[in-house]
Amino acid sequence: MNNVNVELFGKDPKVTKALSIARNVSVTKAPVLITGETGIGKKTLGQYIHQNSTRANGPFIVVDCAEDAQTVENNILGHRDDETGRFNKGALEAANGGTVLFANIDGLEDEFQKRVHKILTELSDYDIDVRILATTTKNLSKLVGAGRFYRGLYTFISPNSINLTPLRERTADLEMIARHFITENAEATVELDDSALNKILNHYWTYNIQELKAVIENSLENLEEDFVLNEEALEIGEKKAVSMISEEDSEGIRLMSLKEAERLLIKKALVHTSENRTQAAKILGVSIRTLRNKINEYRNSGNSYFVNLR
Repeated sequence: MNNVNVELFGKDPKVTKALSIARNVSVTKAPVLITGETGIGKKTLGQYIHQNSTRANGPFIVVDCAEDAQTVENNILGHRDDETGRFNKGALEAANGGTVLFANIDGLEDEFQKRVHKILTELSDYDIDVRILATTTKNLSKLVGAGRFYRGLYTFISPNSINLTPLRERTADLEMIARHFITENAEATVELDDSALNKILNHYWTYNIQELKAVIENSLENLEEDFVLNEEALEIGEKKAVSMISEEDSEGIRLMSLKEAERLLIKKALVHTSENRTQAAKILGVSIRTLRNKINEYRNSGNSYFVNLR
Protein backbone atom coordinates (compact mmCIF):
# COMPACT_ATOMS: atom_id res chain seq x y z
CA MET A 1 0.00 0.00 0.00
CA ASN A 2 1.44 3.37 -1.00
CA ASN A 3 1.75 6.01 1.70
CA VAL A 4 -0.83 8.76 1.48
CA ASN A 5 0.45 12.17 0.40
CA VAL A 6 -1.45 14.47 2.76
CA GLU A 7 0.11 17.51 1.11
CA LEU A 8 -2.39 16.91 -1.68
CA PHE A 9 -5.25 17.87 0.63
CA GLY A 10 -4.01 21.47 0.80
CA LYS A 11 -3.15 24.08 3.41
CA ASP A 12 -6.54 25.70 4.05
CA PRO A 13 -7.23 26.04 7.82
CA LYS A 14 -10.30 23.80 7.52
CA VAL A 15 -8.21 21.10 5.85
CA THR A 16 -5.44 21.48 8.42
CA LYS A 17 -8.03 21.01 11.17
CA ALA A 18 -9.45 17.89 9.48
CA LEU A 19 -5.97 16.36 9.17
CA SER A 20 -5.24 17.19 12.80
CA ILE A 21 -8.40 15.38 13.90
CA ALA A 22 -7.47 12.43 11.67
CA ARG A 23 -4.03 12.17 13.26
CA ASN A 24 -5.50 12.36 16.76
CA VAL A 25 -8.15 9.68 16.21
CA SER A 26 -5.81 7.39 14.30
CA VAL A 27 -4.22 6.19 17.54
CA THR A 28 -7.60 5.15 18.98
CA LYS A 29 -9.78 2.14 18.15
CA ALA A 30 -12.97 4.16 17.77
CA PRO A 31 -14.90 4.27 14.48
CA VAL A 32 -14.64 7.42 12.36
CA LEU A 33 -17.22 8.87 9.95
CA ILE A 34 -15.69 10.92 7.11
CA THR A 35 -18.08 13.24 5.27
CA GLY A 36 -17.74 15.41 2.19
CA GLU A 37 -18.63 15.69 -1.47
CA THR A 38 -17.78 13.19 -4.18
CA GLY A 39 -14.12 13.22 -5.22
CA ILE A 40 -12.84 15.17 -2.20
CA GLY A 41 -10.60 12.36 -0.86
CA LYS A 42 -12.63 10.66 1.85
CA LYS A 43 -11.22 7.18 1.20
CA THR A 44 -7.71 8.61 1.01
CA LEU A 45 -8.19 10.19 4.42
CA GLY A 46 -9.42 6.84 5.71
CA GLN A 47 -6.23 5.23 4.41
CA TYR A 48 -4.22 7.97 6.14
CA ILE A 49 -5.94 7.17 9.46
CA HIS A 50 -5.15 3.48 8.99
CA GLN A 51 -1.50 4.14 8.15
CA ASN A 52 -1.04 6.24 11.29
CA SER A 53 -2.68 3.69 13.57
CA THR A 54 -1.30 0.70 15.43
CA ARG A 55 -2.97 -1.40 12.72
CA ALA A 56 -0.83 0.02 9.91
CA ASN A 57 0.73 -3.39 9.18
CA GLY A 58 -2.69 -5.03 8.99
CA PRO A 59 -5.11 -5.12 6.04
CA PHE A 60 -6.99 -2.06 4.82
CA ILE A 61 -10.12 -3.15 2.99
CA VAL A 62 -12.68 -0.88 1.32
CA VAL A 63 -16.28 -2.02 0.78
CA ASP A 64 -18.34 0.13 -1.59
CA CYS A 65 -21.87 0.14 -0.14
CA ALA A 66 -23.22 1.82 -3.29
CA GLU A 67 -22.98 -1.42 -5.26
CA ASP A 68 -25.97 -3.74 -5.60
CA ALA A 69 -27.29 -5.17 -2.32
CA GLN A 70 -26.18 -8.78 -2.85
CA THR A 71 -22.65 -7.79 -3.85
CA VAL A 72 -22.34 -5.56 -0.79
CA GLU A 73 -23.56 -8.31 1.52
CA ASN A 74 -21.15 -10.81 -0.03
CA ASN A 75 -18.25 -8.38 0.26
CA ILE A 76 -18.94 -7.68 3.93
CA LEU A 77 -19.92 -11.12 5.21
CA GLY A 78 -18.37 -13.46 2.65
CA HIS A 79 -20.01 -15.99 0.35
CA ARG A 80 -19.56 -19.44 -1.15
CA ASP A 81 -18.44 -19.53 -4.77
CA ASP A 82 -21.07 -21.31 -6.87
CA GLU A 83 -18.48 -22.84 -9.22
CA THR A 84 -15.71 -23.94 -6.85
CA GLY A 85 -17.71 -24.34 -3.64
CA ARG A 86 -14.97 -22.43 -1.88
CA PHE A 87 -15.99 -19.93 0.80
CA ASN A 88 -14.61 -16.45 0.17
CA LYS A 89 -14.02 -14.46 3.33
CA GLY A 90 -15.90 -11.21 3.80
CA ALA A 91 -14.16 -7.94 4.55
CA LEU A 92 -14.74 -8.14 8.30
CA GLU A 93 -13.00 -11.50 8.60
CA ALA A 94 -10.32 -10.80 5.99
CA ALA A 95 -9.35 -7.50 7.65
CA ASN A 96 -8.85 -9.03 11.12
CA GLY A 97 -6.18 -6.95 12.84
CA GLY A 98 -6.65 -4.12 10.38
CA THR A 99 -9.26 -1.67 9.13
CA VAL A 100 -12.47 -1.87 7.11
CA LEU A 101 -13.78 1.26 5.42
CA PHE A 102 -17.45 1.30 4.43
CA ALA A 103 -17.52 3.74 1.52
CA ASN A 104 -20.90 5.36 0.77
CA ILE A 105 -22.37 3.71 3.86
CA ASP A 106 -25.70 5.44 3.21
CA GLY A 107 -26.08 3.04 0.27
CA LEU A 108 -26.73 0.04 2.55
CA GLU A 109 -30.23 -1.37 2.25
CA ASP A 110 -32.49 -0.43 5.20
CA GLU A 111 -32.83 -3.90 6.71
CA PHE A 112 -29.18 -4.73 6.11
CA GLN A 113 -28.19 -1.62 8.09
CA LYS A 114 -29.70 -3.21 11.20
CA ARG A 115 -27.96 -6.51 10.51
CA VAL A 116 -24.60 -4.81 9.99
CA HIS A 117 -25.01 -2.89 13.23
CA LYS A 118 -25.71 -6.11 15.15
CA ILE A 119 -22.70 -7.83 13.60
CA LEU A 120 -20.36 -4.93 14.33
CA THR A 121 -21.37 -4.87 17.99
CA GLU A 122 -20.71 -8.62 18.28
CA LEU A 123 -17.38 -8.91 16.42
CA SER A 124 -15.45 -9.74 19.58
CA ASP A 125 -17.64 -12.81 20.01
CA TYR A 126 -16.13 -14.14 16.79
CA ASP A 127 -12.54 -13.19 17.70
CA ILE A 128 -12.54 -10.53 15.00
CA ASP A 129 -10.73 -7.28 15.75
CA VAL A 130 -11.18 -4.59 13.10
CA ARG A 131 -11.29 -0.81 13.10
CA ILE A 132 -14.38 0.57 11.35
CA LEU A 133 -14.28 3.69 9.19
CA ALA A 134 -17.13 4.97 7.03
CA THR A 135 -17.66 7.65 4.38
CA THR A 136 -20.72 9.40 3.05
CA THR A 137 -21.70 12.39 0.93
CA LYS A 138 -24.99 12.67 2.83
CA ASN A 139 -26.06 14.24 6.11
CA LEU A 140 -26.67 10.99 7.98
CA SER A 141 -28.12 12.80 10.98
CA LYS A 142 -30.92 14.14 8.78
CA LEU A 143 -31.45 10.72 7.23
CA VAL A 144 -31.78 9.24 10.72
CA GLY A 145 -34.34 11.90 11.61
CA ALA A 146 -36.27 11.09 8.43
CA GLY A 147 -36.23 7.37 9.23
CA ARG A 148 -33.99 6.59 6.24
CA PHE A 149 -30.89 5.46 8.14
CA TYR A 150 -30.76 3.18 11.16
CA ARG A 151 -30.03 5.20 14.30
CA GLY A 152 -28.10 2.37 15.98
CA LEU A 153 -25.66 2.08 13.06
CA TYR A 154 -25.26 5.86 12.86
CA THR A 155 -24.43 6.04 16.57
CA PHE A 156 -21.89 3.22 16.19
CA ILE A 157 -19.97 4.74 13.24
CA SER A 158 -19.97 8.39 14.29
CA PRO A 159 -18.28 8.87 17.68
CA ASN A 160 -15.69 10.79 15.65
CA SER A 161 -16.64 12.77 12.55
CA ILE A 162 -14.40 14.54 10.05
CA ASN A 163 -15.71 16.78 7.26
CA LEU A 164 -13.68 17.68 4.17
CA THR A 165 -14.42 21.13 2.72
CA PRO A 166 -15.26 21.34 -1.03
CA LEU A 167 -12.29 22.25 -3.22
CA ARG A 168 -14.05 25.21 -4.85
CA GLU A 169 -14.19 26.94 -1.45
CA ARG A 170 -10.38 26.80 -1.15
CA THR A 171 -8.88 28.91 -3.97
CA ALA A 172 -5.33 28.79 -2.62
CA ASP A 173 -5.49 25.00 -2.46
CA LEU A 174 -6.93 24.86 -5.98
CA GLU A 175 -3.82 26.41 -7.47
CA MET A 176 -1.46 24.29 -5.37
CA ILE A 177 -3.23 21.02 -6.23
CA ALA A 178 -3.47 21.90 -9.93
CA ARG A 179 0.27 22.55 -10.06
CA HIS A 180 0.89 19.28 -8.21
CA PHE A 181 -1.02 17.30 -10.86
CA ILE A 182 0.82 19.11 -13.65
CA THR A 183 4.20 18.22 -12.14
CA GLU A 184 3.08 14.66 -11.45
CA ASN A 185 1.76 13.96 -14.95
CA ALA A 186 3.81 16.12 -17.33
CA GLU A 187 6.76 14.53 -19.10
CA ALA A 188 8.56 17.88 -19.09
CA THR A 189 8.27 21.20 -17.27
CA VAL A 190 4.88 22.73 -18.10
CA GLU A 191 3.93 26.31 -17.31
CA LEU A 192 0.43 27.12 -16.05
CA ASP A 193 -0.34 30.55 -17.45
CA ASP A 194 -2.65 33.13 -15.88
CA SER A 195 -5.55 32.49 -18.27
CA ALA A 196 -5.63 28.79 -17.37
CA LEU A 197 -5.24 29.53 -13.66
CA ASN A 198 -8.18 31.96 -13.74
CA LYS A 199 -10.26 29.33 -15.51
CA ILE A 200 -9.40 26.83 -12.79
CA LEU A 201 -10.19 29.26 -9.99
CA ASN A 202 -13.55 30.21 -11.49
CA HIS A 203 -14.79 26.72 -12.31
CA TYR A 204 -17.35 25.03 -10.05
CA TRP A 205 -15.55 21.77 -9.20
CA THR A 206 -18.54 19.50 -8.62
CA TYR A 207 -16.33 16.42 -8.22
CA ASN A 208 -13.49 18.20 -6.44
CA ILE A 209 -9.96 16.74 -6.51
CA GLN A 210 -11.08 13.78 -8.63
CA GLU A 211 -12.41 16.13 -11.32
CA LEU A 212 -9.40 18.47 -11.22
CA LYS A 213 -7.02 15.53 -11.61
CA ALA A 214 -8.93 14.23 -14.63
CA VAL A 215 -9.01 17.69 -16.26
CA ILE A 216 -5.25 18.20 -15.83
CA GLU A 217 -4.40 14.71 -17.10
CA ASN A 218 -6.65 15.07 -20.18
CA SER A 219 -5.35 18.56 -20.94
CA LEU A 220 -1.71 17.49 -20.74
CA GLU A 221 -2.31 14.64 -23.20
CA ASN A 222 -3.28 17.13 -25.91
CA LEU A 223 -0.73 19.83 -25.04
CA GLU A 224 1.25 21.39 -27.88
CA GLU A 225 5.03 21.39 -27.92
CA ASP A 226 5.38 24.83 -26.31
CA PHE A 227 4.65 23.22 -22.90
CA VAL A 228 2.35 26.02 -21.78
CA LEU A 229 -1.01 25.08 -20.33
CA ASN A 230 -3.24 28.00 -21.28
CA GLU A 231 -6.98 28.62 -21.28
CA GLU A 232 -7.45 27.05 -24.72
CA ALA A 233 -5.56 23.89 -23.78
CA LEU A 234 -7.39 23.43 -20.47
CA GLU A 235 -10.31 21.10 -21.08
CA ILE A 236 -12.89 22.07 -18.45
CA GLY A 237 -16.63 21.61 -18.58
CA GLU A 238 -19.27 19.03 -19.45
CA LYS A 239 -19.81 20.26 -23.02
CA LYS A 240 -21.66 17.12 -24.06
CA ALA A 241 -24.09 17.36 -21.19
CA VAL A 242 -24.71 21.06 -21.68
CA SER A 243 -25.34 20.58 -25.40
CA MET A 244 -28.34 18.37 -24.61
CA ILE A 245 -30.21 21.26 -22.96
CA SER A 246 -32.62 23.09 -25.21
CA GLU A 247 -32.89 26.89 -25.24
CA GLU A 248 -36.17 26.57 -23.36
CA ASP A 249 -34.49 24.48 -20.66
CA SER A 250 -31.54 26.86 -20.39
CA GLU A 251 -33.85 29.77 -19.60
CA GLY A 252 -35.25 27.79 -16.69
CA ILE A 253 -31.81 26.74 -15.46
CA ARG A 254 -30.90 30.37 -14.85
CA LEU A 255 -33.60 30.40 -12.20
CA MET A 256 -32.65 27.02 -10.72
CA SER A 257 -30.29 26.15 -7.91
CA LEU A 258 -27.12 24.32 -8.92
CA LYS A 259 -28.49 21.07 -7.49
CA GLU A 260 -31.67 21.38 -9.56
CA ALA A 261 -29.65 22.07 -12.70
CA GLU A 262 -27.47 19.03 -11.98
CA ARG A 263 -30.57 16.84 -11.59
CA LEU A 264 -31.92 18.11 -14.93
CA LEU A 265 -28.63 17.30 -16.67
CA ILE A 266 -28.64 13.78 -15.29
CA LYS A 267 -32.27 13.25 -16.28
CA LYS A 268 -31.55 14.55 -19.79
CA ALA A 269 -28.57 12.20 -20.15
CA LEU A 270 -30.64 9.21 -19.04
CA VAL A 271 -33.52 10.06 -21.38
CA HIS A 272 -31.05 10.67 -24.22
CA THR A 273 -29.52 7.19 -23.73
CA SER A 274 -32.84 5.40 -23.17
CA GLU A 275 -31.81 5.06 -19.51
CA ASN A 276 -28.53 3.31 -20.28
CA ARG A 277 -26.57 4.32 -17.18
CA THR A 278 -23.16 3.44 -18.58
CA GLN A 279 -23.66 5.63 -21.64
CA ALA A 280 -25.21 8.40 -19.55
CA ALA A 281 -22.20 8.41 -17.22
CA LYS A 282 -19.85 8.77 -20.21
CA ILE A 283 -21.86 11.71 -21.54
CA LEU A 284 -21.81 13.40 -18.16
CA GLY A 285 -18.12 12.72 -17.68
CA VAL A 286 -18.57 10.90 -14.36
CA SER A 287 -18.08 7.36 -13.11
CA ILE A 288 -20.97 4.90 -13.13
CA ARG A 289 -20.73 4.77 -9.34
CA THR A 290 -21.13 8.55 -9.07
CA LEU A 291 -24.15 8.42 -11.36
CA ARG A 292 -25.65 5.58 -9.33
CA ASN A 293 -25.19 7.58 -6.12
CA LYS A 294 -26.93 10.58 -7.65
CA ILE A 295 -29.83 8.44 -8.88
CA ASN A 296 -30.24 6.98 -5.39
CA GLU A 297 -30.12 10.48 -3.90
CA TYR A 298 -32.89 11.75 -6.18
CA ARG A 299 -34.91 8.57 -5.69
CA ASN A 300 -34.67 8.93 -1.91
CA SER A 301 -35.81 12.55 -2.16
CA GLY A 302 -38.98 11.36 -3.88
CA ASN A 303 -38.37 12.75 -7.37
CA SER A 304 -40.93 10.97 -9.54
CA TYR A 305 -38.69 10.35 -12.55
CA PHE A 306 -35.95 8.68 -10.49
CA VAL A 307 -38.38 6.79 -8.24
CA ASN A 308 -39.79 5.09 -11.37
CA LEU A 309 -36.41 4.62 -13.06
CA ARG A 310 -35.74 0.97 -13.93
